[in-house]
Parts: sequence; C-alpha cells; structure tokens
Amino acid sequence: MSRPHKYWVVVPAAGSSRRIAGAGLPKQYLQLAGRSVIEWSLTPFLERNDCERIVVVLAENDRRWRKQSLARDPRVVTATGGAERVDSVRAGLRALAADAAEDDWVLVHDAARPCLRATDLSRLIDELADDGVGGLLGAPVVDTLKRADAADRVQATVSRESLWRALTPQMFRFGVLDRALRVAGEAASAPTDEAQAVEALGLQPRLVRGDPDNIKITLPEDIERAERLLKSWSAL
Repeated sequence: MSRPHKYWVVVPAAGSSRRIAGAGLPKQYLQLAGRSVIEWSLTPFLERNDCERIVVVLAENDRRWRKQSLARDPRVVTATGGAERVDSVRAGLRALAADAAEDDWVLVHDAARPCLRATDLSRLIDELADDGVGGLLGAPVVDTLKRADAADRVQATVSRESLWRALTPQMFRFGVLDRALRVAGEAASAPTDEAQAVEALGLQPRLVRGDPDNIKITLPEDIERAERLLKSWSAL
C-alpha cells in the first residue's frame, strides 16, 4: 500500500521590510486586528489537520518571533534564512528534508500575506491534488495596464488578456521544488517566486483562482486595507 502524500509548509520571513520605512519593526510583526501579521498568515494552515509542519524561516538576528503566541505551537519550527527569498525557501526545505518524501507537497506562503481565506487554501490543495506539476493561487488582472518610459509617461498600453497576479501559497512536490531552487542557486539567479523557478525547468505550473484580497503587506496603506478586510470577515 502506497504512503499517502503529506503537506508541509514553508513561510519565508527573513525580509527587512525596506518599503515600510519608519514602521519600527519588520512588517510580519505589525499588529492587525489584535494579532500580528504573521500569526494571521499562519492560521489557515494550522486550522488544517493535514498540514504536518510549518517551517518559519527567520533572519539570523530575529528576536521577535519567540514572543509570538504561535511560536509555541508544536507543529511550528524555525530555520535561518538568507539574503534572498530563494535562499530562505531552500533553508525551509532543508529543515524538512529528513521527513518529507520526494512526492510530498510543499506549500510556500508569504509571511506578509495575512488575508488568505481558508476556502482558497482548500481549493488550491483540492485542485492540485493529482496535478503533475503543481501551481499557485492567482488573480486575473482586471485593470488596464500601462508601460511607462524613464520619465513616467505612458509608452504603451499593455494587453491584460491572459495576465494573472501571482499570489501565495504556491504548491509543488518537494522533489520538484528542491530541484528548481537548487538549479536557480547554481545559476546565481533570484526568482521572485517559486513558480518562476519551476518554470525555468521547462514546467508549467497551474494557476488556481484565488481571492484578489489576498494581498501582501508591502506599503503603509496595505496595513490599513488588511485590517479592514480582517475585521469585516470576523464580523460575518
């Protein structure tokens, strides 16, 4: 009898939050509706019994994580990340290597995406269950897109047909993701997400429609928007 596939989670959280200057602390530790950003981001995974373990990948000098309530959850462990996202995700995979099988699933989720709906997470897992490659949550682009020149004047209008915003989680087999990130490291490239690394292997990740409100905290105004969203959901 074959072993059932397991689900593991890697959450890169080693970034320096340079674009939220003056915040006083990394964005994953900012408070939203009574909890930190990272606690909101981890909760949908901890609510599922099939997520075996979550690896939170921290900066080497991080002293704030231990103060988070979820730091004491037995399914949550930590690893030390690197300078780039790809380095941190590889560190997360190394922390799982002793227990994860080649064909187990790994879900990579941004620490600064606190507005992941449980229904979106379930849809991603269900729709990719038998997929040969894996994939990611995404949202079709609905705005008109403009390409600017060096003076910020419109150079061209870009067709939005077939364009999607890449969201997280992104979900791939452990072996596929490990190989993709190892190849990226050997090529000294820095893919901005896991799907890009998998694409470089000649594979085509599947896009699974997700809620466009699954925003990443990047700018100061994102904090207010995320708080409004979370409060509105809790009132339902």
